[in-house]
Amino acid sequence: MTITADPDIVRAADRIVLPGVGAFGTCAANLRGVDGLEESLREAVLARGTPFLGVCVGMQLMADAGEEHGSHRGLGWVPGRVRRLDPGTMAAKVPHMGWNDVAPTGDHPLLAPGEAYFLHSYAFEGEQVLATTDHAGPVTAAIGRDNLLGVQFHPEKSQAYGLDLLARFLGWKP
Repeated sequence: MTITADPDIVRAADRIVLPGVGAFGTCAANLRGVDGLEESLREAVLARGTPFLGVCVGMQLMADAGEEHGSHRGLGWVPGRVRRLDPGTMAAKVPHMGWNDVAPTGDHPLLAPGEAYFLHSYAFEGEQVLATTDHAGPVTAAIGRDNLLGVQFHPEKSQAYGLDLLARFLGWKP
C-alpha cells in the first residue's frame, strides 16, 4: 500500500482508494490543487480500468457536483449531485452518524447486506445507486459502475463488514 498524491504513482497503481473527510468543495479543490492528479486519476480509472474505491467524500466526488458550502464541480464519473440530508423529522438527525443497514439494490461483487458505520451530512442523489440505507427514508449508501465503487459509509470503521468489503475490493477484477 502506498499513500500518495504523486500523479505518476497514481497513474501506475493497480488499485486506487480515494478517502475523504471534510467538505466536498475543499476536497475537490485540494485534489485539483495537485498538478496532474485529476488527469492521472482519469487516465488510470476511466481509460485503463483500474479498480477504484471512493469512501465518504471520496465517493461523493465521483458525482457531477456537490452543494456543500456552495456548488462545486465533482469528477463527473457518476451522474448525480450531492445534497444536504433533509430527513424532515427530528427522529433522523443530521449529521447521519452511527450504524445502519446497507441494502444492495442488485447484485454487485463487492456489496453484501450488512451493517456499516456512517458519518455524513450530505448524500448522493442520482444514477447508478448500488445500495441504500434508511435514515428517515432511503439514502444512498453506495454508487458505481464498471470498475468504480463508491461507499458513503466508512469501511475502516465498520468492523467485520468493512474488512470483508475491503478484502473483496483487493481481489476484484472488474
